[in-house]
Amino acid sequence: MEAVSDYPLPGLNIALRRFTRIVFFSLATITAFLAADAAHAEFRVCNGTQNLVGAAIGYRAKDGWVTEGWWQVPANTCATLIEGELTSRYYYLYAEDAARGGRWSGNVNMCLAENEFKITGVQDCYARGFQRMGFKEYDTGRQGSWMVQLSDTPSSQESQN
Repeated sequence: MEAVSDYPLPGLNIALRRFTRIVFFSLATITAFLAADAAHAEFRVCNGTQNLVGAAIGYRAKDGWVTEGWWQVPANTCATLIEGELTSRYYYLYAEDAARGGRWSGNVNMCLAENEFKITGVQDCYARGFQRMGFKEYDTGRQGSWMVQLSDTPSSQESQN
């Protein structure tokens, strides 16, 4: 019996090695692409104004409603409020212009605090020592990522995804 390396068609071994390298490289590239795509799943807020904006987010967690803040979003930059794949369909945002006092708000009341916070529950905000503000609801349609663009222009004050 002849050894594989003594096979009369040595070019076949070279072709098989090339094919194996191409398949391996392709799989590695696809895996890296998918991992990079998953790493970018998030809820982001982009500040299209000329002023610093403070942002807070509300969402449904295992133990109930949660609000978190404050993220400082400098002019013409973005901030990630939730990292990783979004697990809920609805998220709630409240933001304030630090210089002019303008607000991006809605009609869903949730709790927030003056300084950095993470609050469980949306009931009895005042009785628990918090403020109550109207957050705007965003229906992500169960997408893994979502982005809200805040701007000065009233007609296009915000856009999403």
